[in-house]
Amino acid sequence: MDKKKISIIGSTGSIGTQTLEVIEKLTGKFEIISLAAGTNTELLNEQIKKFHPKSVCVSSPKYKPDFDNVLYGNEGLEEICSNTENDLIVVAVTGKIGLKPTLTAIKNHIDIALANKETLVMAGDIVMSEAKKNNVAILPIDSEHSAIHQCIKNRDFVRKLIITASGGPFLHKSIEEMQNATIEGALAHPRWKMGKKITVDSATLMNKGLEVIEAHHLFDMPYEDIKVVIHPQSIIHSAVEYVDGSVVAQMGLPSMHIPIQYAITYPERCQGIKTDSFSFEDSLTFEKPDFNKYPALKLAIEAGKTGGSATVILNAANEQAVYSFLDGNIKLSDISIIVEKMLNKFPVEYNLSVDEIFDLDERVRKAVSEILVKN
Repeated sequence: MDKKKISIIGSTGSIGTQTLEVIEKLTGKFEIISLAAGTNTELLNEQIKKFHPKSVCVSSPKYKPDFDNVLYGNEGLEEICSNTENDLIVVAVTGKIGLKPTLTAIKNHIDIALANKETLVMAGDIVMSEAKKNNVAILPIDSEHSAIHQCIKNRDFVRKLIITASGGPFLHKSIEEMQNATIEGALAHPRWKMGKKITVDSATLMNKGLEVIEAHHLFDMPYEDIKVVIHPQSIIHSAVEYVDGSVVAQMGLPSMHIPIQYAITYPERCQGIKTDSFSFEDSLTFEKPDFNKYPALKLAIEAGKTGGSATVILNAANEQAVYSFLDGNIKLSDISIIVEKMLNKFPVEYNLSVDEIFDLDERVRKAVSEILVKN
């Protein structure tokens, strides 16, 4: 069997490094075409020695790795995603930088393993329309969307999607304790090890709201039929309810290796990195999310229902506010306040082009920065 040819955008990040761990374990199944990193040339150099890509990309020439065929910046990402030698491109970067390379790959009929939330939150209608037009598979890497993908056999018979959330580090804390949370507290996720931005999003449950928006686009489900439930043990990663009342859930101990491997080997299943099995004797509990405690979740769902530019505004405002919190400039509770202000400030527009989406994104970020300076 021929090796699957694959490139990874964001190879030095959390998802990128775990993807390479999976590939290393699946000996002989993959050939690395390209690796793209931001500024971490030290780790990229290690990856180059181990996986022998044909090209690599970094953010600018000042981060040049020990390699001959080096590409730079957004143009480099576009070149990687235009290379039809690829069978699959893993989009594992964080932020809006993932959108244009994803669309480039889709237009070149290259399948996508997607771990970049912003791609669908900012431009889900455009991305899914292009994927359908070009007969390209969008394979989700998020554990929740991977779980749904594994549970859906026939979309026509699906009644409801059930997305689980751990509740983050503040599940058993009061609203007051959450409002006064430290950066260290917000980053102390009880179940998952992730990058700082997504960990803060998990603390506010904005992450789960973004996943609802993604699920709407990935599985063509109305927002009214997507439900979020708190499941602290993170054993059930999500579930699908069918029209006959049957509920099919995907279960397993928290490990990103499993959804990554499922996405890059799909439609096969392989024995790769060994993970422990959970005990069926352990208790599994569920509860409704408290919108008073987690207003970010409510804002995200409402923005998704509004559609159009509302999700662009939501995403840009949240990201800018999260980084301000991580810099120690605002409280955790200020994040949702800032997001709501931006949603009220900017009028909702529909049928925006990609360039118009990026322009709006910049205007929202600037408006958030102006608020922060005044405060």
